[in-house]
Amino acid sequence: MTGHPLHRPLVVVTGKGGTGKTTVAAALGLAAARRGRAIVCEVGRQQRMPALFGRAAPELGEELEVDDQLWTVSIDPQDALEEWLSRQLPRRLVHVLARSGAFSAFVHAAPGARELVTITKAWELAEAQRWRRGARPYDVVVLDAPASGHGVGLLRTPHTFAEIARVGPIASQARRVDEALRDPAHTACVAVTLPGELPVSETLELEGHLAERLGQAFTGIVVNGVAPRRVSPADAERLAATDGDLPGAAVHAARAAAARTRVQHAQVARLRRHAHAPVHQVPFVYATELGLDDVRAIAARLERAFSHDSDERPVGQEVG
Repeated sequence: MTGHPLHRPLVVVTGKGGTGKTTVAAALGLAAARRGRAIVCEVGRQQRMPALFGRAAPELGEELEVDDQLWTVSIDPQDALEEWLSRQLPRRLVHVLARSGAFSAFVHAAPGARELVTITKAWELAEAQRWRRGARPYDVVVLDAPASGHGVGLLRTPHTFAEIARVGPIASQARRVDEALRDPAHTACVAVTLPGELPVSETLELEGHLAERLGQAFTGIVVNGVAPRRVSPADAERLAATDGDLPGAAVHAARAAAARTRVQHAQVARLRRHAHAPVHQVPFVYATELGLDDVRAIAARLERAFSHDSDERPVGQEVG
């Protein structure tokens, strides 16, 4: 399913580590905040979002407003599970369980428990009836999911638990989340990759896994760090043909840049040929560290790209 990912309540951003996944999640959060209340969720005790906006990191699980209409949270599975239990059990019993060593051991040791609670908490943030009394729902929740295969595994967890539990509150909750994750009108999945042979191959493989295991399709694929075409191969050859008018190092650098750009754009073209989802490029930023202005520029670029997709292909139209 194509269309604009920010038209869905939940946007899951996945991809290999080191591809700029968190930057793209932050950019999508900024774009979503122009439309309504938005929140970017980090997992695995990561708290990069507050620093990007020059804010101190809050307690894990605390929702922090970092920009106009934009919040961030680092999901803590144990805290989220306590929130959920408070809707199922009397408060005093939750208080006792929360301080139980067995309770903590379950959250950390039970296979898939942390993943189930994490994805369920992300889903809950957009629900009209929040677990925490008086908490407002968000219009768009952007989840900076774990890298690649782990990200798909995270999305698959509710289905697994629903099959194991069969009956009871855990099973019914897991089924609701699983249905939302499989519904392309509710959940958008965006992949982030780099313009290299291995990252592109892994992204194509990931697209297949997402369809096979979740019945979902990427709403879009973002290729991060694409070098601009500053020197064409023909220009590089003409530079090389100059009779020593330019330093050899400059000519070598120009030819190397042209070759690198040619390889990157060839991989982007390969991705476009074989991927079912629309492919969008984010140019390489020549900076030691990306700043907030850079991320805002990426947000504007992605907003235009995804809006163009929405104009070109109505939501729900299959892409072959």
